[in-house]
Amino acid sequence: MSAAETNAAPWWKTAVYYQIYVRSFADSNGDGVGDLQGIIGKLDYLNDGTPNSLGVDCLWLTPFYESPNVDFGYDITNHCSVHPEHGSLADFDRLVAEAHRRGIRVIVDYVVTATSDEHPWFAESRASRDNPKRDWYIWRDGWNGKPPNNWIAVSGGRGWGLDPATGQYFYHPFFECQPSLNWRQPDLRRAMLDVMRFWLDRRADGFRIDLLNHLVVDEQMRDNPRSWKGWYAGRFQQPLCTRDQPESHEVVAAMRTLLDEYGEKMMVGETSSFPWEPSQAHTFVNSRELNLAFNMEFFVYRFQAQKFREVVDRYERVAAADGWPAWTLSNHDIPRHFGRYGGARIIYGERADAVARARVCAAMLLTLRGAPFLYYGEELGMTNRWLPRRWMKDPIGKKSWPLFSRDCWRTPMLWTPGPGAGFTTGDPWLPLDPDADRLNAQTAGARPDSLLNFYRRLIWLRKELPALQIGAYEPVAAADPAVFAFRRRTANQSLFVALNFTDRAIPVAGAAGGNVRFSSEPWRTDAGARLTLAPYETVILEE
Repeated sequence: MSAAETNAAPWWKTAVYYQIYVRSFADSNGDGVGDLQGIIGKLDYLNDGTPNSLGVDCLWLTPFYESPNVDFGYDITNHCSVHPEHGSLADFDRLVAEAHRRGIRVIVDYVVTATSDEHPWFAESRASRDNPKRDWYIWRDGWNGKPPNNWIAVSGGRGWGLDPATGQYFYHPFFECQPSLNWRQPDLRRAMLDVMRFWLDRRADGFRIDLLNHLVVDEQMRDNPRSWKGWYAGRFQQPLCTRDQPESHEVVAAMRTLLDEYGEKMMVGETSSFPWEPSQAHTFVNSRELNLAFNMEFFVYRFQAQKFREVVDRYERVAAADGWPAWTLSNHDIPRHFGRYGGARIIYGERADAVARARVCAAMLLTLRGAPFLYYGEELGMTNRWLPRRWMKDPIGKKSWPLFSRDCWRTPMLWTPGPGAGFTTGDPWLPLDPDADRLNAQTAGARPDSLLNFYRRLIWLRKELPALQIGAYEPVAAADPAVFAFRRRTANQSLFVALNFTDRAIPVAGAAGGNVRFSSEPWRTDAGARLTLAPYETVILEE
């Protein structure tokens, strides 16, 4: 094996990414809200250059911009700012400098589909029908006293808001407080590209692009067709006119052209899709458009090796030659996978094998070909906290409780035992996990068998093995569908990876011997003549 193999690869291919929900990560001033200074204080936990740290290579920061916080930063009033509760531009500059000093990159959320209805652009746009910024947003006349068409918002309900002063409707892809930007308008496009320049000039390493495939809508404003295949945002409707428009690729190509002016930067896109349809993420990933796009199909499956293998194999078949996958199991919009696969601790109680399942999930993300994205706290086993309605902040939760509230998986990070869990000295903006004294990073870090130390071991091993970072993916047929087995190969290294998704021992064919580079079972020192996986075991053999 050769370090030159990985050194020649762009950093965004070999990196392990870590999503920080800024409000919930670390509060430095005691106001109960996470901030940029708080993140700076935790950088050594994330990567201090030694295996005593988590070892992540790149941080994705959720929006920290000026905002009325109806949707907590995704409703922006100034794209080139820092909300005072999160700090200042000077704090951002220091965060990037301190992260870079530790070899950590920083990417920021680029919210491209909408702004807040309090944004100065929208204030001008709604001032009159002939305002120069009118067509920076999507305005249309109604029809017989009704909205222009049948479009609905991703969050549910009509996708059109009425402005009584001008008598027209504006389109909003999410909440009504988030009017949609019109990327067909050249001046708006230039203004939004200038936002990218602003953060690149401040040494950001790239962007996570929000709701990328909702960027452009049908120019003719045709109705979305009815669909009986599934339920979408509260209606039987297929969003063919509000998603995946061909013109989106042209816009993304313009973003990439700008990005490439700055050298080794990257973009990863959120490309949402129906749960029942294959992801279209691969269509945006190539040398002209995105570096990475999230494949979110893992979100909809149960803890089953065969389902995960089908998703991976399907992506590998359709991806472009220069495509690179991005895998994740949880984020700020999707319930934490520890709770999905291990039981929601507060409501149902935790499965006895919850941590073992979490280890298998971690091993899958960190050994597949592609970029693994971790969600803050998953390395501790943080789960989805049930909250009474009176404590909820999320506008979705207020509408749909108790079925769905994103607050449940956005609770504060757990750092130490005791009041505030090391997150804050004040009252946290969301309640802490009541199991904080057991789950916190300080306690977990001191236990060799903790989930946190499992993540550390695997991430630091990944840095040593070029095949795990840049190797090709080769599926290996397993006699038992409960095993997900594959090889990762470079010209100089071949690794065999086997993941047991059950609580029973399973013999595995296809392993050609070799050294055990990793096992979730501390007793395993060799593969033996015939490899038999222990319950929920992960094994990596160097052949």
